[in-house]
Amino acid sequence: MEYITDAVGTAANETIGKHITEFINWFKELISWENLFKAVGAFFVILLMWIVYKLIVHSLKKISPKKLPEARVAAVIRGIKYFFYVVVVLYILSTFGVNLKAIWGAAGIAGVAIGFAAQTSMSNLISGLFVLTEGAIHIGDVIIIDGVTGIVDEVKLLSVRMHTFDNQMVRIPNSTIINNNLTNNSYHKARRITISVSIDYSTDMNKALEVLSKAPSLCPTVLTNPAPTVWFDGFNDSGINMTVAAWFKPSDFLKTKNDLFVSIKKVFDDNGIEIPFNQLDVKIKNNDND
Repeated sequence: MEYITDAVGTAANETIGKHITEFINWFKELISWENLFKAVGAFFVILLMWIVYKLIVHSLKKISPKKLPEARVAAVIRGIKYFFYVVVVLYILSTFGVNLKAIWGAAGIAGVAIGFAAQTSMSNLISGLFVLTEGAIHIGDVIIIDGVTGIVDEVKLLSVRMHTFDNQMVRIPNSTIINNNLTNNSYHKARRITISVSIDYSTDMNKALEVLSKAPSLCPTVLTNPAPTVWFDGFNDSGINMTVAAWFKPSDFLKTKNDLFVSIKKVFDDNGIEIPFNQLDVKIKNNDND
């Protein structure tokens, strides 16, 4: 047993000594005038690349948010930064004679293995590029995606973060946004709301049309351009259907909706127009011949 232990210890010492010798020889080869000149040249090249990188970033930050949203600018700058780091590392390796083909080969093998594990992340990353370049979502927008409604807080390369109206944080992967229907309630400057109401069959229809047309004007958040519209929309079992449509700013949705309901009820009450409700008439037939 002692002989085996001594043999193992000797082999380990020889292996460690071999690695130390190889490192010393590599370090001696590295410390040379040739490599010193290479290092100085690489320093100035990297400095020049860094100046170009800073100029690009500075130019992007000066772009008006109206032309390019801040979230998209931040994502572009982040991508440029990563690209700059990769270029610098590859340049340094190639300058000092490192075999990049071997690295690319190893990276390819590793990439296949990582690709299977990170397929979802890559899908989200690629989808994020489309989301950012398309410009369909901006911070502060009210969106509906995959059955979730909320206000956008962040637009990143992998996901979009938003909070619901009851203040719950929701993270939506960008692949979900690309593969599903997206509704952006804040994309346009104005939205339209339509409210249906019924009137009794005994009501003068022309009068009802005139009265209902006054309801939007009582709501301060309703826009005059485009103008509100009112129309008849058919007959039902208990009354005549009418619809009023009004335009408003997306941020005034709840107030406009509430005010419009109140205004409709008010103008109807002031003019004696009733909103009918379903009634059930029961007639009892007496079959007694006595």
